[in-house]
Amino acid sequence: MNNPGFQFDNSYAGLPEIFYSRVRPTRAKSPSMLRLNSGLAEAMGLDFSSMSPSEAAELLSGNALPEGADPLAQAYAGHQFGHFTMLGDGRAILMGEHLTPGGGRLDIQFKGSGRTAFSRGGDGRAAVKPMLREYLISEAMHGLRIPTTRSLAVVLTGEPVFRETPLKGAVLTRVASSHLRVGTFQFAAMHGQMDVLEALLDYTLKRHYPELQNADNRALALLEAVMDRFAAMVVNWMRVGFIHGVMNTDNMALSGETIDYGPCAFMDAYDPSTVFSSIDHRGRYAYGNQPVIAGWNLARFAEALLPLIHSDQDESVRLATEVLERFDAIYQDRWLQMMRRKLGFTGPREGDEDLISRLLDWMHRNGVDYTNTFNRLAGRNVPDAPSWEDEEFQNWKREWQAMLSGDIAGSGNSMEIMKAANPAVIPRNHLVESALEAADNGDIAPFDKLLAILSDPYPSSDRDLPDEFMSPAPDGSGIYRTFCGT
Repeated sequence: MNNPGFQFDNSYAGLPEIFYSRVRPTRAKSPSMLRLNSGLAEAMGLDFSSMSPSEAAELLSGNALPEGADPLAQAYAGHQFGHFTMLGDGRAILMGEHLTPGGGRLDIQFKGSGRTAFSRGGDGRAAVKPMLREYLISEAMHGLRIPTTRSLAVVLTGEPVFRETPLKGAVLTRVASSHLRVGTFQFAAMHGQMDVLEALLDYTLKRHYPELQNADNRALALLEAVMDRFAAMVVNWMRVGFIHGVMNTDNMALSGETIDYGPCAFMDAYDPSTVFSSIDHRGRYAYGNQPVIAGWNLARFAEALLPLIHSDQDESVRLATEVLERFDAIYQDRWLQMMRRKLGFTGPREGDEDLISRLLDWMHRNGVDYTNTFNRLAGRNVPDAPSWEDEEFQNWKREWQAMLSGDIAGSGNSMEIMKAANPAVIPRNHLVESALEAADNGDIAPFDKLLAILSDPYPSSDRDLPDEFMSPAPDGSGIYRTFCGT
């Protein structure tokens, strides 16, 4: 079989064996290509042009292993909705690490490729709709300029997976900077072996933070660096109204990439308490709670690092606490910078925090669309909403315009700043569901059309986008619910 250009160098397999279990993908009955991300493939230095669709499907379903692959399932732990448990890749298999022509190192993981040692009674398979959902949303997040895992392909397996009803089976090829998680360190710490924890620290620094390898206190430096990336990641989520939905510690990647697109969704009307996940009954992972949970997850990361921070536990706790106590200020500073850009400011202005707060409060009280309100302020053509004629909003707008006109440095480019910070389009939940339903019924055209729109959420020109892609869900659509991948 032709190799499309995979160059594997599998460093993760050099960690102590408690971190993984070697396993081959379960053979798919009759794989067929559903989607191949040619743009991502090209960026990775891969070329599938010499392979037939059936050959590509054999390769990307796991039926034929590319040369150099060393398939394994990773072990990790995690706090799931606040409760600690031992976990691992129950339906995902890491094929290896691909070295790109530009010197990058990327995990190639098959999701839905069969049982592993960590499946805990599950079948290790995945259904086509959740896999297409991850493909669509992860690529949309990439278009939104938010660090994320990406999707190279979705392959139909040609056989059903059995949940409440039989569903079409599929395998997703996920591409990531790595799959190292907070939960990976929690797993290592639970074993109570310093050499295991030190090996993971060495590996993480070498892979993601090489500049910290000679730091005086490497574990503490890692905590600070991960904290900074988590703050940046969550601020980006808040910028576009993204709700991850399952911010368990095993879904917090140490690279700072967004990972796991199960019950995620995007907010239409601004409301900090917005929750879409069917199992998040108490709103733990609501939109407005995401920075709080990021801080909570960082505290769990710090706990796992304590033996490496200092030999004296009390001193280790003190040092870690000093770092963690800075998170709120770091996040708030980044969030304010982001919100200022959404409103076209080049920097801080007197009274801008109050201005921002009053806008969000008005949006919340009136159930106004988050994305389109900022697009309206940025001068984009968006579907009309009666709320924008509200006297309170008009008074706020005049105050904002006066403050903006006083921003001498930004007077000429405030609209450009806003258009770079505010996407014209987001993956509207009702459109995502409609596209996935059509694809599940054999019509992939709506999926492709939506994906194409989402690939350019910051258009260079004020081209008119169809209202259907910019409008929130129609009235009467009901309560939207998302579910963990099946």
